[in-house]
Amino acid sequence: MAKNAGTLWLDAIEAEESGDRDRALELSRDVVHIDPTHSDAWMMVARMELPPVSRGKQEMPDLKQASKLMSALMKVTELDPDNRRAWDLGGTLMVDHLGMLQDALGWWERRRDVEPTETTPLIEQIAILTRMGYYEGCADLLEELFSPEMDAVDGGNRVRMERVSQTVARATKLESDEIFKPQQPKHPRWSKVEMLKDKKPVSETLWLFLFVAPFSFFIGVIGMMAFGNSTWGFAIVFLILLSSIILISRLTMGMLQRVNRHALDLERAIDFETSTGKVCIPPVIRSSKLYSSLIQNKMPAIQERVALIVESGEKMPSKWELELP
Repeated sequence: MAKNAGTLWLDAIEAEESGDRDRALELSRDVVHIDPTHSDAWMMVARMELPPVSRGKQEMPDLKQASKLMSALMKVTELDPDNRRAWDLGGTLMVDHLGMLQDALGWWERRRDVEPTETTPLIEQIAILTRMGYYEGCADLLEELFSPEMDAVDGGNRVRMERVSQTVARATKLESDEIFKPQQPKHPRWSKVEMLKDKKPVSETLWLFLFVAPFSFFIGVIGMMAFGNSTWGFAIVFLILLSSIILISRLTMGMLQRVNRHALDLERAIDFETSTGKVCIPPVIRSSKLYSSLIQNKMPAIQERVALIVESGEKMPSKWELELP
């Protein structure tokens, strides 16, 4: 006798609790086959499509896994629009694992239709627009983000709000002379990227070691000379040192971005390619050390998508523009 959806769902829960992910995935798929409106089963399908944790580390999904996971999450948000975890996971997948920034804007706009006063969708949309160089579109969203009509936020979200605001300010200042538009083959920034195509970006860790650490050490030495002869003196020096590291890091972040601007430009070009499914990066740059270093740091699913996009060879229209919500 065939089992009904309710019985299969209980079996799926039991399989997940016992650690049998394959069986849980199989059973949850059986549930949604019988009852396509079972949102909890669709969410289990999404969870089970994620690769398991290995040696305490979450394995990243490949393109096939990420696509199946995204399809399941779309069903969850359609059936249960209040499922915040599904929205958050879907947004992360679209941006970090699939590179579908255009689609991610629409994804978060649909979340805003459900929760108009929630801050997360605005933060994510502003971050996407900044990556793509659409700074004018950020202004109204930032004003709305900090308006009193929005939901009260905890400390973590408050930090995210301040961080995205600072990111927009730094990026706008960095490109105050000209905003790089990679879809335009003759844009002047392409020549700068080509000139530095064999120069890898400077990491924040290296920047901290080479630039921030020496200044902080100098300040620490002065502090020890002035206050280091007592227990309270050591505490004061520690606070001065910690504050100096934070302050110098913030003050020099813009300088690091200027040093790495060629890499940031190429990052945007990759974002444009993964958002449109079309190519805009010149072959001479795609074969460079800079391009290789950036691609190697991408998630496995994005690496697979980029390879397929490059293989297709379809050119991006020079007048392509992001569709704003």
